[in-house]
Amino acid sequence: MKTNDIMNGCKSDFDHGKDTDYFNEPLLLRPSYARSTSLLCDELRSFRISLRWCALDHSSSTGKFVSYLTFILLAVFVPIISSLPVWFQDLSIAFPTETTAFNLLVQFPESALAFLGFFTLSCFFRRYGLRQLLFLDALQQDTTFVRRGYTRELDKAFRYLACILLPSFFVEVVHKIIFFSTVKISLPYVSSGFPLNSIAFVLVLGSWVYRTGVFLLVCVLFRLTCELQILRFQGLHKMFEGCGSDGGDIFQEHVRIRKQLAITSHRYRFFIIASLVIITASQFAALLMVLASKSDKNFFNSGDLLVCSTVQLSGFFLCLLGAARITHRAQGMAAVASRWHMSMTCAMAGVEQGKQEDDGFLPVSTCNETDSDDSSDMFISFCAQHPSNFQTRQALVSYLQHNNKGITLFGYALDRGLLHTLFAFEFSLVMWILSKVVVLND
Repeated sequence: MKTNDIMNGCKSDFDHGKDTDYFNEPLLLRPSYARSTSLLCDELRSFRISLRWCALDHSSSTGKFVSYLTFILLAVFVPIISSLPVWFQDLSIAFPTETTAFNLLVQFPESALAFLGFFTLSCFFRRYGLRQLLFLDALQQDTTFVRRGYTRELDKAFRYLACILLPSFFVEVVHKIIFFSTVKISLPYVSSGFPLNSIAFVLVLGSWVYRTGVFLLVCVLFRLTCELQILRFQGLHKMFEGCGSDGGDIFQEHVRIRKQLAITSHRYRFFIIASLVIITASQFAALLMVLASKSDKNFFNSGDLLVCSTVQLSGFFLCLLGAARITHRAQGMAAVASRWHMSMTCAMAGVEQGKQEDDGFLPVSTCNETDSDDSSDMFISFCAQHPSNFQTRQALVSYLQHNNKGITLFGYALDRGLLHTLFAFEFSLVMWILSKVVVLND
């Protein structure tokens, strides 16, 4: 069998179903699909509907006006009004000062993260658009395996958002019901009572949902982008596993993935770093205030603080885990290429010595891919008539060893080592705050 026939056969197996399943292929993944089209079978329809309901639709001048007006109302005006204790009067006891302090500690970080998420989304929609932001236009160069896997990830994208938002929403609703049933709203020239409390309850709850949703939406978009690159690395693994894999084709595919990783890092680096600063400052301010306060802590005065901390950390960990996973995949490609190079070298030596098997294949690894996160455990098979020579394979291994970064923050890979450094830094801050609290209490 000729080398070209082997390569063509492997490519046809790898892209199985590309032609026969064209009519069953999602409309989003067809080349003829236009960016402005929004049909019932469009996978981006749920994204567009969600953006419209969240007042984040920037596709028209009217949508931009409504978006900025909603942001000013729910992320600026309502938090400022709800932070003023002069409007609240406790029906039973004096209004506790700790509740006001905790409320201020909650409102400012939530508004800051909402402003960060809104600014990030506005820049993205103005520069790229939704399809280019999610790298959908580049999917035509990918295999059927990657495209179908990314379609499933698009369907599951809002599940991450719902898993964080819905439980927190129920807790927040309970807290606000207790709060507004205990506190009476008093405004000048407005009669206080049940209608005013109900309006304030709806506005405050809507403000919380809006600010939390804007921040978590950016986290979900970043996680979705990372999942696409993970699927592409899995496709690159299949190129190493399959017969007829050429070093030049693997190099071109890795260069394409590396370029998109650099684009993703450049787009989200400001959001990740700014989120880290805001969340770190708010969490340690809350820790210092809670430990230094001598009053009793209960669900009434610190329930908002608990919900705010949970949402902030959940969204930020969603970003960190997605970035660490894809960086781990990128760093493991050098080990995969080294195993592949060693296997091919041993095979060629066996062929020259007349020790190859009768069927032309010699499996040299029996490791099954039991752990999807371990990129070094894989089954490698090869053909005796492989087109890649020793120099090409050695150059590919050297290239992967020096280009093994995934998501980077100004040149620093966001991998497990950086996560350990962040943990050590945060833990040191916690110990410092605890020492200050002990001194203050003494």
